[in-house]
Amino acid sequence: MSDARFAGLGDWLRGQFGTDRHTLQPIAGGQSNPTCMLDVAGRRMVLRTQPLGPILKGAHAIDREYRVLQALVDTDVPVPRPIVYCADERIIGRPFYLMERLEGRVFHDTALPGIAPGERAAIYAEMARVMARLHALDPAAVGLNDYGRPQGYYPRQIARWGRQWQESTLMATHPIAALPALEDWLVAHLPEAEERASITHGDFRMGNLIFAPDAPRVIGILDWELSTLGPALADLGFCCMAWRTLPEEFGGIRGLDLAAAGIPERKEFVTEYQGNALPGPPLKPFHEAFALFRFAAIFVGIADRAATGNAAGKNAAQLAPLAATFAARGLEVAERG
Repeated sequence: MSDARFAGLGDWLRGQFGTDRHTLQPIAGGQSNPTCMLDVAGRRMVLRTQPLGPILKGAHAIDREYRVLQALVDTDVPVPRPIVYCADERIIGRPFYLMERLEGRVFHDTALPGIAPGERAAIYAEMARVMARLHALDPAAVGLNDYGRPQGYYPRQIARWGRQWQESTLMATHPIAALPALEDWLVAHLPEAEERASITHGDFRMGNLIFAPDAPRVIGILDWELSTLGPALADLGFCCMAWRTLPEEFGGIRGLDLAAAGIPERKEFVTEYQGNALPGPPLKPFHEAFALFRFAAIFVGIADRAATGNAAGKNAAQLAPLAATFAARGLEVAERG
């Protein structure tokens, strides 16, 4: 790939690997941190960096991504092996890191087209089990006891994502009535007790998992940008969004014949997770409504970046209207359970 922004990469690679012979190819599909395939003299890696342009405080935290990969790489939670982190913005204009490239399957469509029903069931069960393994890890045991502030997680997160949509330039001209209504509902229905602190991924879903080429086994969890310490049910509620949304709504499975497809019902998936997780409180409508609110706010951010030409994904403009859709789905969960 010929890109003046990466002109300094060759010299840096020579210092790291003894050669500047490389190829760089962007990976399509992500909406946040730009990601490229990097081949250095036959060694296949992935380069992940911050987007260009203005960045909200705390967003696109490449250094945190690298840190959590380092912490998890030798546990039973599958992640790509981190290789090197570069904080020197002079190299390509912003920080970046390299990690190993895993060869496997990524399913961006949660309906899993082309997969046999029996394997679909196994893929969903594996997703639940891997999430449970992540949440069962003791953060202190892997050096992540200071990775976040779990106390007051939900109020802080609601305020954070509330600011994102409230400060949006597009929201000023295209308001979404469901967003403030959903935010008010969440504030009024906060869990009464703090939940146990876990390492939470923040974006745990099918499209962020790499499965083995020939088996329903997760070999890597990707995109740790939103990871922190928080309640496990925040991840579980987020993962359950697929059952709450239609196929045209970012690839949900609502309305499909799940039994014929071999895909578990939402309650079955939650039961599989709970059967492999540490004991804890049950999943409630609050957790799923919170997840839908957060994703709606994320889509507001995508819309703003698309409007300024600073979105990582080519289809960002098409995804932007989903902010209203996910906010409406969140209200639906709040009102009907």
